[in-house]
Amino acid sequence: MTAAAPDSIETVLQSLIRDVPNFPKPGIVFKDITPLLEDTCGFRACIEALAERVAAHKPDALVAIESRGFIFGAPLALHLGLPLIVVRKPGKLPRATESVAYQLEYGEDRLEVHADAILPGKRYALIDDVLATGGTAEAVVSLITRLGGRMACAAFPLELGFLGGRARLAGTVAESLVVYG
Repeated sequence: MTAAAPDSIETVLQSLIRDVPNFPKPGIVFKDITPLLEDTCGFRACIEALAERVAAHKPDALVAIESRGFIFGAPLALHLGLPLIVVRKPGKLPRATESVAYQLEYGEDRLEVHADAILPGKRYALIDDVLATGGTAEAVVSLITRLGGRMACAAFPLELGFLGGRARLAGTVAESLVVYG
């Protein structure tokens, strides 16, 4: 008798990510990652799968976006033995910062990184929880490259493919473990 093949990471994630209809507003189907975070085996499998994908691109450091990117970025950095650089909302970092503005559906927002965190010529992997419209990821990629960094890849546990965010990362390899639509 042969052992059953383990479930693919896509199957594991799909089983642990819940659809929440009409959140945060009517017509939106929110992808809730909290069941994944509550399942230690599933979360470990997610981090290991992300690590395998990211390691293939040979980054020198990871760059995680506030706040859900930190959830995946920190254990991924430990797993890969790489530094973790955080990108935060304005006024949250204690030293001198560089910032980037980007468009939201209704207005503009801004993100910051420590001015000395991105080193020219080094390769960076961008980490966030979901690739949706791609606006936030695109802004952080532009910040990294403006500061002289090179993009190794961008990695996400999930992607909402129907929103077209991957197209906004032209020139940057995007890795997603599960794609919806």
